[in-house]
Amino acid sequence: MIFDRLKRFSIVLEGAERDGPAAFSPGQAVSGRVVLELAAAARLGALRLRAMGAARVHWTESRSAGSSTAYTQSYSDQVEFLNHRDTLMAPPDNGEATVLQAGRHEFPFTFQLPETLATSFEGKHGSVRYWVKAKLHRPWSTVKKAKKEFTVIEPIDINTPALLAPQAGAKEKLARAWYCNRGQVSVTAKIDRKGYTPGEVIPIFAEIDNCTSRAVVPKAAIIQTQTFIARGTKKQKKSVVTSITGDPIPAGKREVWHGQALKIPPVGPSILQCRIIQVEYSLKVCVDIPGTSKLLLELPLVIGTIPLHPFGSRTSSVSSQYSVNLDWLSTIPEQLEAPPEYSAVVSSPEAEQSLAPPCRSELGDILEGPFFAYIQEFRFRPPPLYSEVDPNPALGNIRPRCMTC
Repeated sequence: MIFDRLKRFSIVLEGAERDGPAAFSPGQAVSGRVVLELAAAARLGALRLRAMGAARVHWTESRSAGSSTAYTQSYSDQVEFLNHRDTLMAPPDNGEATVLQAGRHEFPFTFQLPETLATSFEGKHGSVRYWVKAKLHRPWSTVKKAKKEFTVIEPIDINTPALLAPQAGAKEKLARAWYCNRGQVSVTAKIDRKGYTPGEVIPIFAEIDNCTSRAVVPKAAIIQTQTFIARGTKKQKKSVVTSITGDPIPAGKREVWHGQALKIPPVGPSILQCRIIQVEYSLKVCVDIPGTSKLLLELPLVIGTIPLHPFGSRTSSVSSQYSVNLDWLSTIPEQLEAPPEYSAVVSSPEAEQSLAPPCRSELGDILEGPFFAYIQEFRFRPPPLYSEVDPNPALGNIRPRCMTC
């Protein structure tokens, strides 16, 4: 039987590492070969190839219709990105099988990826997967199958004006305990840009004012939000990617972060263009206040794949160019412990609250401080436009000064 003669039936993709998936970009050509090794001559039928790519979501929710009635509601959806078919070995026109001699046989193939594809992703309630499957048809026997997955990475260039723009915000909270006013806690934070790549360090500039009667603890964390959409319903999963904890701030004191370093670990890029799966990131500055809920300030982030240009951009701020040359930060030891749970950074009542950065009028004088001295756009008006006409011309009745005096 062919089971005794078929020694190997597999798919090999060009550019793939040993026992690892190959990585491609949208619009790129995918090349490979189907490898067939026979221990003896065998009669074979058609050899067909199919390349697929799709995003799928699925989850269930239990609902109650009364005191004794309960049912489970299922949500699922799918978006197809790639569907390519090819015949690598067709049976003869007379309907007979093709006889292959013993040895190694290779069947090459090539296909083009579409220009628009979502990045490969594996989540709790959905995934984005790409694979190549080969089917070998044999007379009087079952179909032999081989499958090979590959990775697609959608390029996200952070060297764009939107992702190079600084992000800032401010928020305050009144601490209360047993209907007593214990004072106010305020936080102001800024990062040099919106777009980063894994491995980069985010310098956080922040001011935390503790006007309460008890010490508070500042924290900062990168939050990943996975959103799954099906039948008009959303399902979200939030997790802490990495976090840092500052020193406790005594009562009535102020803490200033002059570029507190938060390194981005290896994480998948943002997924923003898929209809049913979205992966978003944010930087949350949190202040633990004893006796009341946390004070949260959220700044949006985009994790890209194309890093910042070494020379920066004309639209980037001074601090964004400064962050590229933070070589000394590479000496900061990696945290060996796992990141905390999302509930440890964000309290349940405020987990779903949207904290968009405030407008300029809301900031007032809260941005005053030595660490904001270089951020001129937040404190001063821009300089006047250049003009060829002298705005302060010399008066005609003034006697010209003698150059020999």
